[in-house]
Formats: sequence, structure tokens, C-alpha cells
Amino acid sequence: MRRFRGLAFFMAFLCMVLLFPIPVYADGVEVEAPSVLLMEAESGTVLYEKNADEVRHPASVTKVMTLLLVFEAIDSGKIKMTDAVTVSDRAASMGGSQVFLEVGEKMSVEDMVKSVVVCSANDAAVALAEFVAGSESAFVDQMNAKALALGMKNTHFDNTNGLDDTTETHLTSSRDIALMSRELIVNHPSVLNYTTIWQDTIRGGAFTLTNTNKLVRFYSGANGLKTGFTSKSGYCISATAKRDGLQLIAVIMGAESSDKRNLTAKRLFDYGFANYSYVELSYQENVSFRVTGGVKGASFGKTLPLAKVLPKEKKGTLNYEIQLAESVTAPVYEGDVIGKIVYKSKDLVIAEADITAGETIPKMTFFGLLKKALSNYLMLE
Repeated sequence: MRRFRGLAFFMAFLCMVLLFPIPVYADGVEVEAPSVLLMEAESGTVLYEKNADEVRHPASVTKVMTLLLVFEAIDSGKIKMTDAVTVSDRAASMGGSQVFLEVGEKMSVEDMVKSVVVCSANDAAVALAEFVAGSESAFVDQMNAKALALGMKNTHFDNTNGLDDTTETHLTSSRDIALMSRELIVNHPSVLNYTTIWQDTIRGGAFTLTNTNKLVRFYSGANGLKTGFTSKSGYCISATAKRDGLQLIAVIMGAESSDKRNLTAKRLFDYGFANYSYVELSYQENVSFRVTGGVKGASFGKTLPLAKVLPKEKKGTLNYEIQLAESVTAPVYEGDVIGKIVYKSKDLVIAEADITAGETIPKMTFFGLLKKALSNYLMLE
């Protein structure tokens, strides 16, 4: 009898394991999604990943690319936030999340952007695409070209909004989503003015927008970016948060619920903020170098600040080493590389940066040499 009770207990335990999958732990992170990636935005450093190149349906996280192209058009002056967008039949026909645009309705680019960012409006995404590129198909071509330029190797877009009920080829990966998210928030930071909105209105206050990204209200430092869900994709998000200068991007794809998606994003952020620091490496003192045969015998070099993400335990062990040629032959032009600075944590090299000439030093002419020789002779006299 005891044997049967033991067998029954084992079978019950096995059923629980099969019905309730055990979360995966790695590096102290509890991950409850099949594909995730955590990236530091400024440097592009990947801090954690799991199946990051697995190809999956992105749902409305697609709109990160849509917004990237729209903000490129805004920042280049091609369109303005105050421009009026006229709604087409195509845009008004979109289902899913929407702001119920009507054919012929006019709405500003800014209100269209808010509609896409805050409440994931599919109709507004199409309307903006048509306004920027003339047609949705032309805009999608631009999306795919931009993905290629960003090195998004596992991505193909079929539309601007992520609706996937009629397509099997609208696909991307966690790594690729992180790449386009980074491009958007680093090079077009004004988008964060919209992704941090919790509630707003359009149509003169007649229509309320509430952010689909609950993290911007309930997670300290959260500043974006875009959620997504379809039955094919599961629950997805490209979430962004910033603390103490450290801007993180957490991508989650295929979670079973919005709660698990958001919880995984929080845990990834907690891991990143607890273990890493953003450091801007720079050398403040003057670096002098000798110039042979120039109108000046010596000059100063300069270095550009270098962004680096380091484990917190290494931040206090930073040192550097200057490596310069003994002499540089004129002419020397401003920007010429004349050496390098090597940053180390104890004896481990963590980064290198060029040291460049801070000014142009022409080669001394024959008459210049003669004048210098005479001057030296007279001084000896």
C-alpha cells in the first residue's frame, strides 16, 4: 500500500512540474520567457541574454522601427510635429489597438506619435507611415533597409504595426529589437518625452490615452519603450530604464502573460543596476609629444571620452597607461593619431582610445631652418 502511495505522490509531483514550468535562473536572474536580452544603451554592451537570436513574432514592438523612421524624418526636418496628417481608408481600416481614426480626419504628427507610443495605435502607425513615405509599402521597404543597416540579421518586416494574423514572415529577435531600440533612444532621445507619458489625451481632450507599458508608472527609472501581444507572439516588450547615468534596454519575447513579461523586465533591470556602472573614461591632463622638423618642437595631444560599462567591483580599480611615439615627424595634422591611452582594471585591459594631435604643425621650410640657425648663433654670441 505504501508503494502505491509513493507512486501516486511521484505522479502528482511530475504533473505539477509539467503543468507549471520551473523558471530559468542564470547569473542570479529569474527568466520567465523563452527569449530575452539586456543591453546597456550608450555602449551597446550586452549584459545578459537567453536565446537572443531566436526568430519570433514581435507584435507591436514592431512600432519601435516605425517610430525610429518617423523621428528620423522629424529630426532631419522632413516633417514637423505640427504637420497635419490626413487619415486614409487604409489607415482607418486597421483593427486591434487603435484610436479609431476616421477617413479624412486630420491629426497632428505629435498626436499621432502619442497614439502610437502610449496606446499602441495600429491606425496611427499606418497613417504616419503613409505621411512619411507616401505609402505603407514604401515605408515598410524603408523599415527593412534600416534593419539591414543596423545589422538586424534575423529581421523581416511585412507591416508597420506588428499585426500578424495574415503573415508568417513578419519576424525578428530579441537582439535585433535591442539594436533598433538603442538606435531610437540614443540618437533620437526626444522620443522619451512621449514614452514616459502615463496618461494623456488627443482630439482636444475628447479621447484618453493610457500607456500599455505599466513599467513607466511602477518601476523607478523606467522611461519606455514599447509593448506587444498577439496570439502568435505571446507577450513582448522592449523596456527601457535609466538610473545613475546607466540606460538599460530589456527585451522580452514570448512570455506567457503580461505579469510574467513585466516581472522578467524588472528582474533584468534589477540585475543590471545592481551589478554594473556606466563609466565615461577620459584623460584630463595635457599629453605632450615631440615633433621633429616642425615649426614647433612639441605639441599637445587629446583624447575623446570613451563610454564603458563595468562591473561595479572593477570601477574602483581603474588606472591608465599612456603610450606615445618618442617623436613624430612633421608635418603633423590635427586629428592624426600619435599614440594611445590604455585603460586597465588592475592588469586587465578594458579599453583603448587613440590620442590625436590637437593642432596642425607644418614642416619647417629651408628659410625657417636658416632663421632658426641664425637665431641660435646670435644667442651664442
